[in-house]
Amino acid sequence: MQKVFIFSLLSFLVGIAIAGMILINPLEWGWVSPIQDQVYAAVHGSHSAEAHGDGQLWTCGMHPQVIQDKPGTCPICAMALTPMDDPTQEKNSKPLGERKIKHWVAPMDPTYISDQPGKSPMGMDLVPVYEEEAVSDEGVVQIDPAFVQNIGVQSLGVRRRDIPFSIRTIGTVTYDDKKLVWVNTKYSGWVENVRVNYVGESVGKGQELFRIYSPDLVNAQKEYLSALDYAERLSQSDRPEIIKRAQSLLNASRERLRSWDVRDEQIRQLEKSRVPTRTLQVFSPVGGMVLEKMDQALEGMFVKPGMNLYKIVDLSSVYVEAEIFENQVPWLKIGQFAIVEFPSQPGRTYRGRIRFIYPFFDQTTRTMKVSIELPNPALKLRADMYAEVSFDVPSARDVLTVPEESVIHSGKRNVVVLDRGDGTFQVSPVRLGVNGDGVWEIKDGIVEGDRVVVSSQFLIDSESNLREAVRKMISRRKAGIVETPTETLPVQIGHEQ
Repeated sequence: MQKVFIFSLLSFLVGIAIAGMILINPLEWGWVSPIQDQVYAAVHGSHSAEAHGDGQLWTCGMHPQVIQDKPGTCPICAMALTPMDDPTQEKNSKPLGERKIKHWVAPMDPTYISDQPGKSPMGMDLVPVYEEEAVSDEGVVQIDPAFVQNIGVQSLGVRRRDIPFSIRTIGTVTYDDKKLVWVNTKYSGWVENVRVNYVGESVGKGQELFRIYSPDLVNAQKEYLSALDYAERLSQSDRPEIIKRAQSLLNASRERLRSWDVRDEQIRQLEKSRVPTRTLQVFSPVGGMVLEKMDQALEGMFVKPGMNLYKIVDLSSVYVEAEIFENQVPWLKIGQFAIVEFPSQPGRTYRGRIRFIYPFFDQTTRTMKVSIELPNPALKLRADMYAEVSFDVPSARDVLTVPEESVIHSGKRNVVVLDRGDGTFQVSPVRLGVNGDGVWEIKDGIVEGDRVVVSSQFLIDSESNLREAVRKMISRRKAGIVETPTETLPVQIGHEQ
């Protein structure tokens, strides 16, 4: 009696275990699936069975990318699949007889469209596309307004505006080549009484640099005084040709002094004193800064004609050499304004113009130099100072624009999501123009008055792609085409054997 009881208990436990294995199917036995289908049909009634026989699809609530043509369990989480709504029937509220066919498409090539029924290039019957379905094929997604609010969808109106193209770069200060001056003498002599001795020393225009004793200058002064005396003595002559000859000799003597850089006030002083000066002053021709000096000490040096004693630069204006990249070159031109700032002078900006664009690139940095002429009224800008340069270029005027964050870039395809109101959104491909100031120019794909989604548009685009994939699969299945799932599909399609 005890043995019979134990045997009955073991049989009961084994039966329960076998039933559980059949329902759960952890080892994915193929012969178990028909049994599961019968159990599921018995539980959910004949309605589900009828739906299953009419092309019903099944999906996983946790993994919507899993789609199968029969009920069963999710291959990822083993949850029971649930019936899936047919996206092609979302807007088909009219009876079949009242629905209007918009066009016909090939089941294997949706790009092949015909206005009448017939055969596709592959010999297959064309599938009708109704007006309600055509709206969905254009990327329209209908979302519950409450869900729209929950995911934080925000949209802005498309507007026309100018798009500035801002270029920011760096540069360094250099001296104006046109304002560099060499100080030398056109005669030989000995330098005396040097007034400017240091490189970097500031000098003013007309400031005395040194004195020089030159026998040639002394003789030139004597000749001038002789010519002056001769002209004065003959000024009362009754013979005009003699007066003219004496005046010509005086003018020649004066021009000789001037050609040796003797200034007019020095000549007038010589005429007044009538005594040749032993040394003459040499003055700075410009105001600025001493960049170079011939030797450490010029005092007592013998100089010959043409020897460069000082190099002086006028600092009333300087150059800024800025570097720009190759894609920025077309936006710049000579005469264009630039804004320059210096870290050494925070809060102050300088405004200059492009004076020259170098016609070659640096082989190391792959940049081109742009020379900007900058006024320097306070004389605070010096060579090799670091500068921050910016150019504002109007790259597009009065164009349709959308915020940068509203554009979805996916390889060669750029799209925006249009808000049609009442929870209806449309994914629209666009052709982009120039970019700047946080906006994109839209050349094609939207019109003035549209509203674009600027947040959560990726979710709407993903939903549109998913519905489009499912819609195409259902249309092909209705045409009697059996698909084989591939890894490139955006959804995972399963077919149980």
